[in-house]
Amino acid sequence: MTNLNLPPINCKITEIEGKNQIFDIIRKKNIVLTPEEWVRQHVVHLLIHQLGFSKSLIKVEGGLSYHGMAKRSDIVVFDQQAKPYLLIECKAPEVKLDRKTISQASIYNKTLDAPFVAISNGLKTYCFEMGVNGASSVQMKGFPEPPTAVKQ
Repeated sequence: MTNLNLPPINCKITEIEGKNQIFDIIRKKNIVLTPEEWVRQHVVHLLIHQLGFSKSLIKVEGGLSYHGMAKRSDIVVFDQQAKPYLLIECKAPEVKLDRKTISQASIYNKTLDAPFVAISNGLKTYCFEMGVNGASSVQMKGFPEPPTAVKQ
């Protein structure tokens, strides 16, 4: 897999039926190791092990609906009141982060209404603080603080 501009992770990769799989510590199962999954797992580990987000408040590959169409969010962090706090859209390292990527994350966030949105391809990561109803956004220097002071 591609070296990423994210901290290295301690993960379990196994070969099952000829395919490399990575153990997802949130979903608690092996997932086929695609380039996008490689980025997603690095971001999850960063959130938990470096930034202090609670594992119990993170959902990976959650379903959502936008204009009647079923979509899947890559990572959503919830606050203590179970409200979306941070939406993260992950892409494979070879996918350029552009207006299309930001637009996709913003569309997903119209359903979730999280105050923070991030996009990452593992090489670059951008975080935004969202305005009311996603009407505006301000780019941040990094991820927001965890919604709780509890470190894991």
